Amino acid sequence: MKRNHIVLNRLTVLVATVCLLATGCTKNFESINTDPYGLSEKDLKGDFALYGAPFNQMQLSIHLYSPDWQYQLQQNLNADIFSGYFMSPHDFANNVNNTNYAMVDGWNDRIWTIPYGQVMSPAQAVLERAKKDNYPNFEAWAIILKVLTMHRISDIFGPIVYTNFGKINADGSVTYDSQQDAYNAFFKDLDDAQAKLQPYAENANAPKAFARFDLVYGGNYLKWMKFLNSLRLRLALRIVKADPAKAKLEGEKALTNTFGLLADNGDDFIIDSRTITNPLNTISASWNDIRMAAPMESFLVGYNDPRLPVYFRPSNDPDAFGQYKGMRNGIELLDRDTYAKFSQLGNLGTKTPMMSSAEVSFLKAEAKLRGWNTPGVASVQAAYETGIQLSLSQWGVGSQFDGYKNSTAKPIPYVDPKKSANNVPAGSPYLSTVSPKWNDAGTTEEKLEQIITQKWLAIYPESVEAWSEFRRTGYPKLFPVVINNSNGVIPNGKFIRRINFVISERETNQAGYQDAVQKLGGPDNIGTRVWWDKP
Repeated sequence: MKRNHIVLNRLTVLVATVCLLATGCTKNFESINTDPYGLSEKDLKGDFALYGAPFNQMQLSIHLYSPDWQYQLQQNLNADIFSGYFMSPHDFANNVNNTNYAMVDGWNDRIWTIPYGQVMSPAQAVLERAKKDNYPNFEAWAIILKVLTMHRISDIFGPIVYTNFGKINADGSVTYDSQQDAYNAFFKDLDDAQAKLQPYAENANAPKAFARFDLVYGGNYLKWMKFLNSLRLRLALRIVKADPAKAKLEGEKALTNTFGLLADNGDDFIIDSRTITNPLNTISASWNDIRMAAPMESFLVGYNDPRLPVYFRPSNDPDAFGQYKGMRNGIELLDRDTYAKFSQLGNLGTKTPMMSSAEVSFLKAEAKLRGWNTPGVASVQAAYETGIQLSLSQWGVGSQFDGYKNSTAKPIPYVDPKKSANNVPAGSPYLSTVSPKWNDAGTTEEKLEQIITQKWLAIYPESVEAWSEFRRTGYPKLFPVVINNSNGVIPNGKFIRRINFVISERETNQAGYQDAVQKLGGPDNIGTRVWWDKP
C-alpha cells in the first residue's frame, strides 16, 4: 500500500515552490506535479503560465478524473454509496467492505492523499509565487479551489491539516485543525479571496488572465465571485446547528453581496475536462461496479421524475426488465453477477457538476425558512420551486416543470426481485412521504424535508455534498444497510457518520493523529459525528 503521508506532500510543496520561484523552471512543472492531464509546452509558455499551469490539475483532482480506479477509491466506494445514490453489485473482499460498514483502509487513503498531493500542494506553490510577484487574481483563484476541496475532506474526516499545511513541528509531526477551526479558516480565506478578486470583477476591461487554464468559467471573474458567494452560503448552512450565530453571519454576508450568487444554469460550477470521460461512466458501463441505489428508485420512480431516464438506464435483468431498478445498500452479495443488470448510470460525458444554481436556490429556500435576510427571495416556496425548475432545465427536461411542481406523488416502497428480505415496505419509517408539490401548511421540519429531498435529487451525482447534507439534516430518508459489519460501532438501523483517519497518518504522524482524535471529540471510528453533525 502506498503511504503518501502529509510529510511527503510537504516535500512536494517545497520542490514545487522552489521551482516556481526560480527562473527557467516552468518546463518541468508537469513532471514535478505528476500532472496526467497533458499540459503541452505551448500551455506552459506565456505571461501567466507560471501561475496558471497547475490549475488544470487542481480542478480535475477535486473530483479525480483519471485514472478511473483512483476515483473509485477517492469517492465511488464511499460517498457515492453513503449518499444513497449508488450501490455496487460486486462482492468485493468477500462482501465485507465499506458498503456494509466494514471499512477497508486501503480503499480510503486516496480520499486524503489525492486532495493534499494534487490540490493543496500546487495551490500552495501558486500562492507563494503569485503573492511574491503581485498577482492577487491567481492568489484568489487558488484560495477558492483550496476551500472547495478541503471543506469536502473535512466533511468526511472532521479535523484536517489546513492552516498548518506545510509546517513541520520539531518532532516531525503536523498539527491538525479542529473542524470548527478549519471552517473558520475557510470563511476567512473566502474573505481574502473576495478582497483580491473584487477589483478584477469590477473592471470590465480586466484581462482574463487564467482563461485558458479555467475548466469551469473560462476566466470570467464575475462568475467566480458568484461561485465564491454560493460556496460561502453552502458552508454557512453546513454549520447551522453547530454555530448558529456564525452560520447566520456568513450566510447573510453571501446573500447580500452585490455580486450575487449562482442564479441560472450558465452559472453552474461544472468542471469539464473536455477530453477525459467522467470516471463514473467507466465504473458503471465498462466495469459494472456501480448501479442505481434503492432510494433513488424509490424517489425517482415514485415521483415519475423527468430526470430519471437522464440519470439512469432501464434494467436488463430478467426479473426487472425495462424497469428502473436499484439496489439496497449493504446487502448479501455472493457474486458480482446477481445484481449486475440492474440500472446503470446515464452517460455524464466529460463533465462533473460540483455546484449548481439549483443547489443555491435550495440553499436560499432553507435560509429563508430559518429567517435569515434573503434579499430578492419572495418566499420559501418561490426559492424551492425555482430550484426544481433550474435542476430540470440543467438536465434538459425543463418543459416538464409545471406538472412536476404540482405533483402529489409519493416515493414508492422498494421491492428487491432477488431477495424479499431487502424490501422496504409501505409504512416503513425509512420511506419518505413528501411530494414535489410544496406544502405551505406543513411544519418547519416537513418543509425542510421537502427542500433537502429536492436538493438531493438536484445535486446528483455530487455525492460528497449529498452525504454531508443527509448527515446534517437527516434528509432525504435513506434506507439503512441490510448487513451491518461495523461490530456495533453503528447501531442497526443507523448510518455511517464519517470515515476513519487514513492509515498513513496513524502510522507516520502519530502525534498529529492523536491530537486530531482529541479534536474530533470521540473515537476515531465511523460512528463519531463530526463537529457540525448534531443530532
